[in-house]
Amino acid sequence: MRAFAADRPAPRWLIPDWPAPAAVRALSTLRGGGVSEPPYATLNLGDHVGDAATAIAENRRALRAAAELPSEPAWLEQVHGICVRDLDSAELVGPADAAVTRQPGRICAILTADCLPVLLAAESGDRVGAAHAGWRGLAAGVIEAAVTALGTPPRELLAWLGPAIGPRHFEIGAEVRDSLLHGDPAGESAFEPNSRGRFMADIDALARSRLIRLGVERIYGGGECTYTDRDKYFSHRRDGRTGRQATLIWLEPTRRR
Repeated sequence: MRAFAADRPAPRWLIPDWPAPAAVRALSTLRGGGVSEPPYATLNLGDHVGDAATAIAENRRALRAAAELPSEPAWLEQVHGICVRDLDSAELVGPADAAVTRQPGRICAILTADCLPVLLAAESGDRVGAAHAGWRGLAAGVIEAAVTALGTPPRELLAWLGPAIGPRHFEIGAEVRDSLLHGDPAGESAFEPNSRGRFMADIDALARSRLIRLGVERIYGGGECTYTDRDKYFSHRRDGRTGRQATLIWLEPTRRR
């Protein structure tokens, strides 16, 4: 991945390094370049964490301007479930943890601060999606739900794994491990026992395992740890009360390509 760096106070982001079709655009924000005060400093894009509404609105406005987004991202009410929002449908109410679209200019958006954002794009360049894959969503099948909602054969999809908590810092109990393995027994290698009788989990590996099981062969990204890099990322497990970064994907309108 390569970082976009603009003069402060402009937002900053990463551009996924993957061979997506030319019509597909995506980015994953870093935490700098916004106006939010601590503990949300500075580019907090989440409106559910206690930050000032005026700061959130300005951060979203600044991101849209700096990234030249074609529209306002479809900000979801995320609840660690498996509901997928079809942005092309008139039914745009209620919680959801994934989104898909076939219409240029509509932006799928996932907010995270340790959970894994998963981007999906059809090799045909005519549909994209995104999923919010924390451990609860992974265990429940949010990736499977998003792939199904896209309506593209899995072998014709590309996937990109965004910044998330790394395996050195993602400690879970046996009950969470069991929940994750229930839907994907092949994921056992993603867990390492520790001296406290618990497990260190590799969320990237768990997502890869599920994607491969579905038939998705081209998987990119991963390895960016939100917990480790305090200057680049918000991390709920590290800081508790904190902001949220956003991972976006959309189809560029024809007139802008």
